[in-house]
Amino acid sequence: MTGGALHHSFSGHETFPVRYAWLKKGVDAASDDGAVFRSDDAMIALGVGKNMVRSIRHWCLAAGVLEEAPSDSRKPSGVVRVTAFGQALFGEDGWDPYLEDPASLWLIHWKLASNARRCTTWYWAFSHFHEPEFSREMVVAALTAWAKTAGATRLSPGSLQRDVECFLRTYVPSRRNKFIGVEDSLDCPLVELGLIRTAGDENIYRFQRGIQANLPDGVLFFAVVSFWEAFAPGTGVISLQDLARQPGSPGQLFKLDEQALAERCNGIAGWAEGGIRYHETAGLRQLYRDRAVEPFDLLARMYGSSSPLQGERR
Repeated sequence: MTGGALHHSFSGHETFPVRYAWLKKGVDAASDDGAVFRSDDAMIALGVGKNMVRSIRHWCLAAGVLEEAPSDSRKPSGVVRVTAFGQALFGEDGWDPYLEDPASLWLIHWKLASNARRCTTWYWAFSHFHEPEFSREMVVAALTAWAKTAGATRLSPGSLQRDVECFLRTYVPSRRNKFIGVEDSLDCPLVELGLIRTAGDENIYRFQRGIQANLPDGVLFFAVVSFWEAFAPGTGVISLQDLARQPGSPGQLFKLDEQALAERCNGIAGWAEGGIRYHETAGLRQLYRDRAVEPFDLLARMYGSSSPLQGERR
């Protein structure tokens, strides 16, 4: 996100964090009917309330399992279609349709946090917000200032506050009490990643930085190659510093420090079957690409698929 006005979104989720079954629900429903989300029968087809229908659509688009179908006019058609990634993960004989593999949660996190257009707060918080500890109010104030600087207009304080609340509920377990209904107390699956924790006081939070031992190499290297293609397309070399520190980079979105990332990247040659290698000399740490590597081949290898995807990048 460099240059020009910010393409942003601080709404669409209807205050609901993504839930376990929602992405598969959306993929299944859109496979049967691309116009399902604008249908009067959407609530029946998805088995949820009206606001949740809109939320499921938002999260499916944000996670890249659905995409908006082209329209013949300037107005969006409202029709969606399943992406190659959505089909591979949630379709018939999908890699992990019920999100039973922790790798899939890291993958969904990457998809959301790298989607600056649809999940602006998620992208900004992991890429641009570096306070060691923070409160909701601090996040709202810093996000507002950043969005204005980036060119966002017509910012609604209420929308930003609700977006930040939804962001925190994506990663922090809810505080259950007798006044909260069962449906509203359901935690987002990404809570399991432990990327944000309370810091003693339940109103103070911190990012959990470190080696992220439960982050699979397949997801990390998929993110490395995907970021490389977006940040420096066509180049044969990228510095470890850029992979660790640039906005939207694996280091930022996974909260990996540079040394931990260097140690992990030592193994990328095996995953990329020699197409990418890591080299460190005279204090300069870089990855070199000797031939094209399809990011989704890395995911297919991780999931044990015999049919790697082609043509999908993010």
